[in-house]
Amino acid sequence: MATESKQELGKRGEQLAAAYLESEGMRVLERNWRCRHGEIDIIAEDGRTLVVAEVKTRSSRSHGSALESVSRVKLARLRMLAAQWLSGQPRTYESVRVDVVALERFAGDFSLRHVRGAI
Repeated sequence: MATESKQELGKRGEQLAAAYLESEGMRVLERNWRCRHGEIDIIAEDGRTLVVAEVKTRSSRSHGSALESVSRVKLARLRMLAAQWLSGQPRTYESVRVDVVALERFAGDFSLRHVRGAI
């Protein structure tokens, strides 16, 4: 198996995360939504809840685990980005949740950890 670039690994992680969230009954609305303030990896609906998901994929722990790499500042920015996204939407939600989907790949296999309501 050829070594994946960091970008390829990240893209593969986002694909796996989106498929996982759908398998959990969520509906993925957008991927890699961008505005001038930043980017949201995955925007999904979980019933009447809007879910903004940060996806982190790692192939080593040299810089900490995938989950540890998501700071409180990043989570707060995601909440602000969710408000930005919502401002352009006709639909409304009962609540907004920020999730983290952390994937790690060692020896070819991915492990996935989903933290609902990370903040």
